[in-house]
This record gives sequence, structure tokens and C-alpha cells, in this order.
Amino acid sequence: MPKNHTNYAGDAALKTALSQAGTDARIDDVRDLIAGVVGSATNDDAWMTLITPTPDDALREQLNALKSLIKEDFATELSVRPSGERLEALRSELSAQDLDGFLIPRTDEHQGEFVAPRAERLRWLTGFSGSAGLAIALIDRAAIFVDGRYTLQVRQQTNIESFTPHHLIESPPDRWITENLSAGMKLGYDPWLHSQSAIERFQKAARKSDAELIPVRKNLIDLVWTDQPSRPVSPIVPHDIRFSGKSSGEKRHEVAQTLEMNGTDAAVLTLPDSIAWLLNVRGSDVGHTPLALSYAILRKDGSVDWFVDLRKLVPGLTETLGNEIAIQPMDDFGKRLSELGAAGAKVRTDPATAAAYVFDQLSGAEILREEDPCALPKAIKNEAEIAGTRTAHERDGFALTRYLHWLSETAPKGGVTEIAASDQLRNFRAETGALRDLSFPTISSTGPNGAVVHYNATAETNRELGSGELYLVDSGAQYLDGTTDVTRTVAIGTPTAEMKDRFTRVLKGHIAIATARFPEGTTGGQLDTLARASLWQAGLDFDHGTGHGVGSYLGVHEGPHRISKGAGGVALKPGMIVSNEPGYYKADAFGIRIENLVVVRICDALADAERTTYEFETLTLAPIDLNLVVADLMTQSEIDWLNAYHARVFDMMKEGLGDAELDWLKDATRAI
Repeated sequence: MPKNHTNYAGDAALKTALSQAGTDARIDDVRDLIAGVVGSATNDDAWMTLITPTPDDALREQLNALKSLIKEDFATELSVRPSGERLEALRSELSAQDLDGFLIPRTDEHQGEFVAPRAERLRWLTGFSGSAGLAIALIDRAAIFVDGRYTLQVRQQTNIESFTPHHLIESPPDRWITENLSAGMKLGYDPWLHSQSAIERFQKAARKSDAELIPVRKNLIDLVWTDQPSRPVSPIVPHDIRFSGKSSGEKRHEVAQTLEMNGTDAAVLTLPDSIAWLLNVRGSDVGHTPLALSYAILRKDGSVDWFVDLRKLVPGLTETLGNEIAIQPMDDFGKRLSELGAAGAKVRTDPATAAAYVFDQLSGAEILREEDPCALPKAIKNEAEIAGTRTAHERDGFALTRYLHWLSETAPKGGVTEIAASDQLRNFRAETGALRDLSFPTISSTGPNGAVVHYNATAETNRELGSGELYLVDSGAQYLDGTTDVTRTVAIGTPTAEMKDRFTRVLKGHIAIATARFPEGTTGGQLDTLARASLWQAGLDFDHGTGHGVGSYLGVHEGPHRISKGAGGVALKPGMIVSNEPGYYKADAFGIRIENLVVVRICDALADAERTTYEFETLTLAPIDLNLVVADLMTQSEIDWLNAYHARVFDMMKEGLGDAELDWLKDATRAI
């Protein structure tokens, strides 16, 4: 344990402040709680209510002083490429554990996209900061696997002499395991950090080489990461019904009905966003998504066993939740799973998202390998959630409109960097007074950096927005009433004919999705071709999905629906929010993406249709750069859509703008 965590010069003053505030909290307990706060995404002083409901100024001062000291202990430089010493330390531990290799995924125990600092094991080891990836370290070689979004980024951030990059789809890790393991080799893994489906796939691959996968009791990275942050602690607060639209009781009993109808005793929930939705609670354990890391067992009578760090519960939360929710310590989760197994219970859990540990503990149970029962009802937003999302997009569009005007005035003068531009956009959102957090790290990229699909500007890569370049900004925000995600590509100076051609083709694909009408039962995969058709005609494409689901003050990436090349997926239903974001990327030159969020609704214009027909309502409100549009490449119906969209943007955004901003908006939304 780092020294500052256990040795605070102000102990006496802190003890006095605690006593005067009327709490008998132990100093050691306060230290541990603050270490968890430092390891969370909490960005205000609300956590102090976990120590006492009404902290006075003296106590606040002492708590903040201790927090600053503890924060220094965990100031690991994750933003720089690590030296080979970390890999060598891991390999020494492999030898000590009699293992030949170890799997290092970019995930936590909940298989989440955004993770707490403690779970950034892949980044700590390799330097790769993307949201998805996996490394396999053997004694004499190592590989890192990423998807198409990160093929350029991984080479920039990782020492490829130590970790050979592979495409997650074209050269998957299970194939690498078969080709690189030999008879008798033992590949270790942490059963908390891999889904059951993933482990079964890796086990099959290892058996082909007469090797085996070995679960470890203690994660090997945790053993060698000496200044690893603590498990996150943040206040868990109720999410008001005016935003959720339904009480927790309504949701729990509706989902429980599906269990009872199938004769299922219980469902194991390991996804924090499902639990947040089901219980109407929010937290800030991880960045960008208002989650409290926890587990739950939903029983067929609608009651829930909720396993959570009890220190996170704000005063009054237990009473708000009611007596159908039994709050239990996090460490009891494994024991309760084992009890279900011993009883031979019929239990539903999702092998694609639940950790292999869950399946191990459920030994003896009749396991129904089905999707999380909260996933679909959570994705289908109710009227209150849709209304809140519309309001959130109006607010967010106003901030983005002001930002695009600022960009048009400032960038051509020079001196604006990617990071400075990103910071300015956050400022505009913060000025709304409603910003809770960004919904993901802003992708602020210019010129060749724009070709890195999920680019993250760092001090080393930070470029100035230059004349004749394209600037791509993909950003979003978390508000209590909704989650936003929007991408705009802007020409700085005069764009080339190639840039305008590619942009217009991407815009045509965007409009094709926005105007699509489709019968009930249609999946996003069946619509995906519409977004690519214009690009395909020129021999072009993009290597990511066209759309992902979005939550309601929850995850900016939410299933089970999507729009992508991949087969399968659930049918799109009214109330589902999904992104519409085709793109094009020319390596070492520029990137283009146009993204709005849309919500599925019944197509009232076809009330007499033979089949129930759906369409999309566009939620996002922000100008699309007309300087990049080649009208001659567009059909009249596409031009009509763009003009109508811009007329709507102007009408919704005009109030409250300054004179210069309003003049700019009039031009930016002019009819073509």
C-alpha cells in the first residue's frame, strides 16, 4: 500500500473535523473510501456525504487535502508508452506461477466499455488506450489484437517490437492461440475478466494444440502493478422517475414476468447499465457513463438481491429502493451464485456478457444461456425518455452550434490545436449548466489524425488545425434527461475536390439511413447497405458499423440493436435510439464522418400500408458543413432532406444566439 495512503500528517485535524461533524468514522476507513473516490470518475464533492450527510467547511478542507495526497500515490503515467520493464515483470510472474502465458483483456469484471482506472490493465502493460482490445503475453512473444477502429492507433501507442499487432477479426486471438501454443503449455486467465463465451472459444483453440487454459485466483497484472488504483467508490443516487418514465417496481415485475413465463427461477445480472436501468439508480464509478459497479440477481417474483459496495449508498437510498430489493455486500455475490447452483435452480445468464466466474459458481444449476433480460426493454425508450432525449439534443445542439461558429472564426487564424478545440467544445456544453459528463472522450482530429477512427489527441500527437485540412470532431454529453453523440466534419480553409466528393458520398449514405422506411421485423444489418452504396460505387468503404444503440442517461454505446454489416441482431422497434454515422478514411490524409442520433418510430405517412412500417426521427440538431457538399452528386430528394434538416436546425437553434452567431447560422443552414 503506498505510503501516503497510510501516513497523513493531518490525521489529528481530520479526526477533530470528523468528530465536530458528528461522525465516528475511523481514519483508516476514511482513507480507504477516499482511495476509492480517487479511483472513480467522481468530479465533485458529493462523495463526502458518504462520510457524513452534512460535512462542514472544516471537514471538507481536511477531506480534500487527504484526497489530493492519496491521488499522488496513484498518478501512474498511462498516457505514455510503457517501457519493457512491465512486460518483463509479468513474465517473471508467469515463471513464478508455472504458466506459459497470460490473457490481458481491455475490460473489467462487468465487460464494460468504460472502465475505472484500476481496470486499465491492458493500457498499463502495452500503452494502447483504445476501448477494445486483448493482449496475449507468452514467455518469448506477445501479441495485441484490436478491431478496425484502432489499426493505426495501436501502432502509434504500442511498442510493436514487444507486441505484434493483429486485426481482431481478420487474425483473431483464438487462431493465434492455436498457432503459438504447443502441447503441455498453460495459458492463464482471470475468470472475472472474460465472458463465458470468450473462454469457451479460447479453450477450444488451446485444445487444438494440446494446451490448456488455467484460471488464476489473482490477476497477474495486479501482482506486478505496484501503484494500481483502488476499486472505485462513488455515491449511488436515485434517478428521478420524471427522467426514467417508469418506477423500478414496474420494470422489475415486467422483466420478472418473462422469467416466470419460462419457468425460470432467477436471472443473474452483471452489466451495471442493466442494473442502473432496472433499479433507477446512477453512479460515477467509471468515466462517461453514470454507473455504479455492482451485480444483481433478479428473481421471478420481481425481488432483487443487489450486491454492491455498501459504502456507496447515499443517505435515504435504501428507503427509496423499497423492501423488494435486498442490498448485500459485493463479496457475497459468489456465495449466492453457489447457493443457486447447489439448489439446482433454473437460472438465466448471458454467456456473451457474464464473466466465466459466474458460470463456474453456478455449477449444478440449470443455466439458460440467454441474453440479459433487461437489454431489450432498456433499449426501447418510453415516452418520458424520448421526450428527455429530444430536450437533451436541443440543449446539446445549441452548444455545438456555438462551437461550430467559434471554430469558423478562430481556426482559420491559426493556433488552434486539437486539444484546445476539444476543450472549447466542453466549455460550451458546460455553459448550458446541465452537463454531467462527456459521454465519451472527444475525438478531436485534424488532417491525417482524422483517419484514425477512434483517435485520442495526446501531447505527442496534438496537431494544429491547418488550412486546407478536414477537422473531424466526434463528441457527446451526458445530461440527466438524455445522452448525446454527434460527429461533424468541417473544412478548414478550402477543401480539395477529393475531400468534397468523399464527404458528399458519406452524406448521401447518411441521408439514405435518415429517410429509410422499413417493415416491422427489419434488423439494422438489413439497412446497413444503404449507408455504403454511394461509397461502394466509387470503390470505397469504411471499416466500422453504421450505427450503435444509445441509452437514456446511460451508455453511449448500447445494445442489443445496431446497424452494421454483421448478420443477425435484433429487429428495430419503436423507441430504439441508434446512431447514423457513415464515414470514409484515407490513411495519412483525412477522415470524414457525419453522425446524428435517430429514434425509431411508426411511419404515420404510411398509415394505409399493408404492413406495419417504421422510419427514423432525427434527434441531433447541428449544421452539416455545406462547404463540403457537391450538389451535383446529390438527387433532388437528398437536397430536399438536407434543406429541410437545416431549416429545422435554424428554427430550433436561433433563440439565444448572439448577433454574429445568428448570422453565421443563417449562412451555415442556407438552402442549396
